[in-house]
Amino acid sequence: MLKLALTAFGGPQAHIAMMLSLMVDKRRYLTEKELIELNALCQILPGPTSTQTLTAIGFRVGGPNLAYLTLLVWITPTAILMTIAGIAMAYLHRNNIPLSFMRFIQPMAVGFVAFAAYKISFKVVETKIGVILMVLAAIISYFFKSPWVFPILLISGASVTALRFKSHPQEQNKKIKIEWSNFILFIAVLITAAILGGTTRLLPIRLFENFYRNGSLIFGGGQVLIPFMYTEFVQFKGYLTSKEFLSGFALSQAIPGPTFIFCTYIGTLAMRGYGIWGQLLGAFVATVGIFLPGTFLIFFIIRFWDELKKYRIIKASLEGINAVSSGMVCAAAILLYHPIENSLLNFSIVVITFSLLLWTKTPPYILILFGLVAGIFIK
Repeated sequence: MLKLALTAFGGPQAHIAMMLSLMVDKRRYLTEKELIELNALCQILPGPTSTQTLTAIGFRVGGPNLAYLTLLVWITPTAILMTIAGIAMAYLHRNNIPLSFMRFIQPMAVGFVAFAAYKISFKVVETKIGVILMVLAAIISYFFKSPWVFPILLISGASVTALRFKSHPQEQNKKIKIEWSNFILFIAVLITAAILGGTTRLLPIRLFENFYRNGSLIFGGGQVLIPFMYTEFVQFKGYLTSKEFLSGFALSQAIPGPTFIFCTYIGTLAMRGYGIWGQLLGAFVATVGIFLPGTFLIFFIIRFWDELKKYRIIKASLEGINAVSSGMVCAAAILLYHPIENSLLNFSIVVITFSLLLWTKTPPYILILFGLVAGIFIK
């Protein structure tokens, strides 16, 4: 797991290939079919797909304790790096040190999001209904920027395609035996955090609630995280600027590990007014908040997944969730470009980044390192 945490660049699609190589071919912890099924399960759950898949492998191999250890080893190295990045960004802002050396990184980040939108759309949107839902979700999430728009869109999209469940082949269903303890924990933490955040108004508790809520609602991986985070923490709450947001997202593409760890960076900057210990606390509550709901859910559902996946309505609702998620990422690519100066250079950087990702196998971290070096030496 530590080897994966230090070498797994490229997001969930690349992570699954590395899991096949290390967990299936070399270590034989599970079969290829079992890994693909676990990954499919995690794709229909809210939360970080790669992290949930690896946690599920730990659960299958050694039960809950090994699953928690697996999760800890997977997220810790990247969390440390993103905490350092957040502290460094706060230091630069506090001492009025310009971010000019990152001026190429910001339009590159837009290129990454645009490529993610393209890739997700072509992969999961396959029907006319899906295309319509994707376009509507993009338009609505672009013009209506309330954080509550996103969960409403996801639920609406799932409901629309769930009505078409008869188009999926029917399988013989068996009675499902459900253990509710982890689901009760999932709901209890959500409600408790909301109540405590509303009554105490303490920023660390409110931050935990914000990230826990978002981690409970985000389907489709780290790219779908971006519109949620940008709307809530940049546009609504002003915890960080657009430049800081884009710079942090770009940096998160240059390091291995889970893409959801970008939230660690946001939590660090959100608590910058409380000194170094406040920033470390912000990094901690953000990391725990964003990963905990997905962990509860994978522990809850893995026990009866084999029977649940036979229900057609579950398969049908996934189509709408994926289509809406694709639309939100498309809108995010446009929204993230707005704060950047609309110059020929910046637009060209977006296009070049997108093109390199589309037509070459250049790793994202190579592009980011090149952008940083260019920003330092080109005046």
